Order: sequence, then structure tokens, then C-alpha cells
Amino acid sequence: MRILGISALYHDSAAALLEDGKVLAAAQEERFSRKKHDARFPKHAIQFCLDQAPGDVDYIVFYDKPFLKFERLLETYLEFSPRGFRSFSKALPVWLKDKLFQKSLLRKELAAFFPNMDLRERLLFSEHHLSHAASAFFPSPFENAVVLTMDGVGEWTTTSIAKGEGNSLELLKEIHFPHSLGLLYSAFTYFCGFKVNSGEYKLMGLAPYGEPRYADLIREHLIHAKEDGSFQINLEYFDYCTGLTMVNRKFANLFGFPVRKPEEALEQKHMDVAASIQLVTEEVVLKLAREAKKTTGLNKLCLAGGVALNCVANGVVSRAKIFDEIWVQPAAGDAGGALGAALAAHYLFLKQPRHVQAADSMAGSYLGTEYKQDEIVQRLKRAGAVIEELATEGDLVEEVSDLLQQGKAVGWFQGRMEFGPRALGNRSILADPRPTDTQKRINLKIKFRESFRPFAPSVTKEAAKEWFGLADDSPYMLMVAPVSESHRRQMTEEESSLFGIEKLNVPRSAIPAVTHVDYSARVQTVEAQRNPRYHHLLKRFGEKTGVPVLVNTSFNVRGEPIVESPEDAFHCFMGTGLDVLAIGNCILRKEDQNAELAKDYREQFELD
Repeated sequence: MRILGISALYHDSAAALLEDGKVLAAAQEERFSRKKHDARFPKHAIQFCLDQAPGDVDYIVFYDKPFLKFERLLETYLEFSPRGFRSFSKALPVWLKDKLFQKSLLRKELAAFFPNMDLRERLLFSEHHLSHAASAFFPSPFENAVVLTMDGVGEWTTTSIAKGEGNSLELLKEIHFPHSLGLLYSAFTYFCGFKVNSGEYKLMGLAPYGEPRYADLIREHLIHAKEDGSFQINLEYFDYCTGLTMVNRKFANLFGFPVRKPEEALEQKHMDVAASIQLVTEEVVLKLAREAKKTTGLNKLCLAGGVALNCVANGVVSRAKIFDEIWVQPAAGDAGGALGAALAAHYLFLKQPRHVQAADSMAGSYLGTEYKQDEIVQRLKRAGAVIEELATEGDLVEEVSDLLQQGKAVGWFQGRMEFGPRALGNRSILADPRPTDTQKRINLKIKFRESFRPFAPSVTKEAAKEWFGLADDSPYMLMVAPVSESHRRQMTEEESSLFGIEKLNVPRSAIPAVTHVDYSARVQTVEAQRNPRYHHLLKRFGEKTGVPVLVNTSFNVRGEPIVESPEDAFHCFMGTGLDVLAIGNCILRKEDQNAELAKDYREQFELD
């Protein structure tokens, strides 16, 4: 039984292919189209999935129900009319042209791939939060678990609690639009001058530079959260229901300053706002987690939806010890809805048996494209690259670990591409975490992004507990944990008194490049079984330095999707301050390359 899942036409389009419940392939359209958060029909991602495992497909499943979304749009405008007519007049033609009749559009696009399939019978539709819940529970290593999904909005639902048992999912509680934790966080993303549905992780990274001075203001005026986790948003301050912006003038007046313009200087007040909404978000997520436990009595938690990408909040829930174990879907956002839709069809529609795996069934989220050594060499040579081909993995690891020790920044392109927003050691930029200038250098000279943005550490699973205060494994870089006390550096009185961005250049531990200003780190634990080559590199680097930890950031520049092909990797290598590219068993050194190929290609991509 083969099932193709699709998410599309809102943001982060993707496709995923199942065979008898096993995930064969999954990828986001953006990786192929090179358009960040590409929302278009995922024709390239579908073709990749079909090429990865040729054979007949039995069912195709879309991740939500477009007509219910249109119903919500219409009812919302009717409720708030005549306010919001301008927004309604802009949205309605788009819906009537492209979105309301998505079933017809999908059939037309899919007919090109499946000319002989009866799409009236074989095209199914899941619901948005059911897709999220299915993506969280069914691949998890748990026979039974409570499932918490949180995002901006699906059709109507913004938050749900469900109970997963075997091959079943039972919805227990929901919170509906316009009351949304995801939209609240996005409103603050907008207020601080970042792009909605893209810059939320910047807001999260900015929060530790501030103090939560506005938290009481937010609790008093913007969101009322009960002890059971249910909450209401005070819509007097927001425009996301009917307006063309997320917040209104009353919101700005509440804080005493206007919406920050993109690329405008960040001030302490913006950092304090970020710290405040982050704290309030953590409080609500914690209440929801406690209610999920109370409602079901289950000791395992699964998370999905865009809010589940808030790894700081995830870490707070983990350290609260409400649950014995927590598992977060690595593609927690809408891209993961493609996988969830396919899983929902397999288990809930077709009633297939479920066999739980000891780790999880995501294969480390290494579900994307892969290039063999011969193909890598041919493609790189056609691109004009000067390469050194090494004989074995051992030779590669030895060479790269030496280069990292020398302070080189390395583009690391290996194995299958990751599914989801995180680079997990196959499409990564790596560096030594010990030098104090690494964070600033990579942000400004390689990623071309804001200097405050933190980097994540990858650490061997065996050494994770020594270096970080982790309560759970974090294979998908979705848990924030404190750096262990034994590896911290004592701050001077003068350093402790610094505020805001001044904190950035103060080393806080033996691994300053991955230690945020509050001593936290967004950790990836790496297992030998899941990613043997990357684990080998971490282990060898640790043997040479005593630190089995590397800086791991996604292989791209600001505004660019993570690299997909060898050509993407080479262009990024040549257009940035990267020193070395390690791709397959090939090593490329910047000084060996044709300088004429070093073109700055940043203008190709919109700012994130």
C-alpha cells in the first residue's frame, strides 16, 4: 500500500511517500525551486518522491480541507463587518481563483503524474490539525501518548489535545480561531520587524538579550490564559482577523512605540518585548502540557504544529518533568502536514496495523535527495570546481577534523537531505565551537545575517549529558538545554552588568560559539546508528580537542533554502566566506578554486 501526502498552497509546500506505513521519502518544494517557504504546488517534491521509489500509488492525501478554511474566512469577515472590507476584497478573488476550488486544481496538477488514476476516488483530504497530530504520534517511539498540536490556524483549530493509542487518534480538546498562540507569537514577530511565518525563530533567539519587562502587560491586556491551558486573545489589539497587518495602532500605543521597520536597528525595548512574549508563550505551553497529562494520565508527549518549533518552550516542558518522555516531529510545521496526511490515511482511514520502533520511524529525518560519489564528482567538475577526491570515509573525517581544528568553516554535504527546517549534519555548515569569534564570523561573513542569531551545537549522544543539561534526547535540534555548569565560565562583575546586544561578545563557556547569552543551547544529539559519518566526525574531533561538539548551522545564506544539490553547495561555498567544502568523499579548498566563480549571489534571495 503506497500513499502520497501533500501540503501546499499556503506556505512550506511538501510531499511525502509511504509504503505500508514506512516513510520512503519526504521533501519540501523550496529545496528544488530555491524559493524559501515556497507555497506552490510541490511538483518537484512529488517527482522526487516518485523517483525515489518507483511504483504505483494507491492514494493521494491533501493535508487540510480548503472549503472549511474558506468557511472560516467568510464567517470571520461577516462577524467583523464592515471592518476589514479592504482585506476581504483582496482575499476573496484569490480564494475564488485559486483556493476555494483546490480539489479541481489538485486533480488537474496530479493528473500529470497519475494519468490513469481515478482521482475522484483516490484523492483524500485530511484536516489540518489531524495531519499535525498524525505526524507527531504515528512516527513516534510510543505505543500510547498524548498529542499536543499548536500553530497559527488550520481550518478553525489553533490548538488541540489528542490521545494516541496503537493505530488510533482520538481528539479530546480544541481551541479555535481567532484565539491562537501561534498568531499571537507571529504578531510580536511582526511588531519587532521580522517577517511573519519566517522570522519567529529570530524573535526566539532575540529573547535572551532582553528582560521580560512587558510580560505583565501582555497577560493583562493581550491574552488571558486559564490554569487548564485554555486561553483567549483580546482582539481589540490585533488586525489578523480582518486587517492587512498583524497588529493595530492600539497595540503599538500599549507598548509606547511603533512597529519596527525591517532592517532597522534593534533596540533594548525590542529585546525586552521578545523576552516577554517568549516567557508568556512558555507559560501557556506549560499549562497546556499539564492539562494534556491531567486529561489522559499518559506519561509520553508528542508535539507538532509551528509552535512546536519553539525549542525553548519545548526545553521548558522537558525540564518540568511532567512526562517521562517527549517526542517532537522534526518537520513540525506545515511541511510535516504532508507526512501527517499520509499517515492519517494509512492508520485512520485504512485501519492498518502499527508497529512501533525503538527510536522512531523518521530515519533521523534523512528522507530527502542523495547523490552518489560519481555523480557528485561529475557535477562539481561541470560547475568548474577543483576537487580532491579522498579514498575512504576515514580519510575524509581525519582531514575535516584537522581543518575544523585550524578554525576553518566547512560546508558539509553528505547522505540524504533532511526533511524539516533544521540541518542535522547532512546539509550543514560546521565550525569549531571554542573560538570566541566564531558566532559573529559565521553570521556576518558566511550566513550574511544578524550577528545576534545563535548557533546550535551537535554533540555525540554519548557525551550529551556531560556537556548539556538535557532531560530528553534531542536528535532533531528541537530542545533547548543549559550548558553544563562544569563547562561554564564565571562572569566578571562588569560583564554581568552588560545589557542587550553588549552581551554578545562575552564568552560564557568552553564552547562560546554555541552558548547563548542565558547559558542555553539548542542541542542536537547525534547517534552512530542514525548518522554514522557525522557521528564519526564529532567523535574524532572530540578525540583531538577534548570537545565532541561542533557548531552546526544550515548550509545556506540568509533568505536561501538549505542547499539541495552539489551545484547549490558549490555556489554557496563560492559566494560566501566558507573555507572548505566537504561533499561526499571530496574536499574543496577555497584557495584552489577559480576566483572568477566567486560570485556574490545573495541578491537572488529575498530577506527572511
